[in-house]
Amino acid sequence: MAKADFNVPELKQYAEIPAIEPGTMDHSSPFLSKPEFQEPLGFPGELVEGWEEKAIAKLGELLDKYRSLRVYLDACVKCGSCTDKCHYYLGTQDPKNMPVGRQDLLRKVYRRHFTLAGKLFPKLVGAEDLTREVLDDWYSYFHQCSQCRRCSVFCPYGIDTAEISMAAREIMDSIGMGQKYCNEIIGKVYKVGNNLGLPGPALEDTLEGLEEDVEDDTGVAVKYPLDQEGADILLVTPSADFFAEPHVDGLIGYGKVFHEAGVSWTLSSYASEAANFGMFIGSYENMRRVSQRIRKAALDLGVKRIVFGECGHAWRVAYSFLNTLAGPWDFLDPNYPVPQHICEFTYDLLRMGKLRFDRSQNDDMVLTYHDSCNVARASRMGDKPGGQFDIPRAIIKATCNNFYDMDEETIRERTFCCGGGGGLLTDDLMELRVKGAKPRVEALNNLVQEKGVTHMAAICAICKSQFTKVLPFYGMEMDQVVSVHQLVSNAIVLTGQKTEEDEDEEVAEAA
Repeated sequence: MAKADFNVPELKQYAEIPAIEPGTMDHSSPFLSKPEFQEPLGFPGELVEGWEEKAIAKLGELLDKYRSLRVYLDACVKCGSCTDKCHYYLGTQDPKNMPVGRQDLLRKVYRRHFTLAGKLFPKLVGAEDLTREVLDDWYSYFHQCSQCRRCSVFCPYGIDTAEISMAAREIMDSIGMGQKYCNEIIGKVYKVGNNLGLPGPALEDTLEGLEEDVEDDTGVAVKYPLDQEGADILLVTPSADFFAEPHVDGLIGYGKVFHEAGVSWTLSSYASEAANFGMFIGSYENMRRVSQRIRKAALDLGVKRIVFGECGHAWRVAYSFLNTLAGPWDFLDPNYPVPQHICEFTYDLLRMGKLRFDRSQNDDMVLTYHDSCNVARASRMGDKPGGQFDIPRAIIKATCNNFYDMDEETIRERTFCCGGGGGLLTDDLMELRVKGAKPRVEALNNLVQEKGVTHMAAICAICKSQFTKVLPFYGMEMDQVVSVHQLVSNAIVLTGQKTEEDEDEEVAEAA
């Protein structure tokens, strides 16, 4: 078990609504962004003079721009439906991590400045001025929301805490109080092309190494091309896929699927990142700038289709916003969806009988599946409602013999967040991440105990990174989380692939 300088919650068989403990997480805040990370994004480098008035003005601008924001701030009747739905409240017991408690941090200021009752009788309606103490609360608790939107599933009015959190973060950025982790990452995309800051030569070396490894393993020359003009497909994937396990194993799987499909494809060194942290900070302009890189890469390379790799919020941005942010896409082949998820691509081939799998290659694992928040609650896949749930599971079942779902109250549209999404995947928030992961780990642990589950598959880079880091705090192994296309890679039978008999013959001949 990983060591922690904080109390790791005890896993229970059944979810328990914890007693309220005010202030348990008021010490938790991410590092502040420095001027060199703020300014490339168009934000002030430090807290500006007259920040109170400027913050209120920015809130007014957002209320005019996003009608839903005003509705969410006005509609809450404090019914309590959301109070125990947030994984951060369940893990921390802090009432400000109840969705309604977090919303009220902004709602009180909204009422003070944008409602008649709040202007005339502030104490009667719970209205407050934006003081430095309130601003510090904003910075702490709006960075304890992963924008997973689980609360909105249970809210009778559909209030979306994620949109409120995004608005609060945008306001804070606009007055020079941004988060280092998110803003530094966005700056790397502008400077290099991806979140990790990997330059083109590093990507090229990585892909060449993958080609060698796959050919050694299979005897098949599977290519992982970079900046190939005239390719049919541009693959846009999270940069974690170039860097570490289990992500890179998924990238290997993408290449094998494209190879077996007989399509030409390429990655782009200019747009080598599917993730879009502009959404996490609520900045439409930065969302647009990141998305425009994908458009430019598609035009420069002359591709006909765009396929996104395994990344939860990248798929949300792509599915819900890409046409608005970077369209129109009238230069692409109209016979295919824009964009398309790699799971959709693989599933279509599976249905057409164009892929062969040897499921026994994954018999060393007993699997379950984690529905990633942004895929589950903010997107779709395929041509039927619920495709975002059914398609990944169909792929897993086609590649594995042993699969079990977690409790129905913790999956599909009710899925629990991994605890590290929404721009919170940073070591300065490790306590929050560990405690926020508790509900998901509890559901996983129940299957470990009841069904002998050994691994959990996911299609989100942040989820995979989060689980590899937090599972050891709960006595599990970091390699218990795997990519869905890692399972595909293990089980796929490539045309002309070496069999175990072939390998035995080669060993005998060498002897």
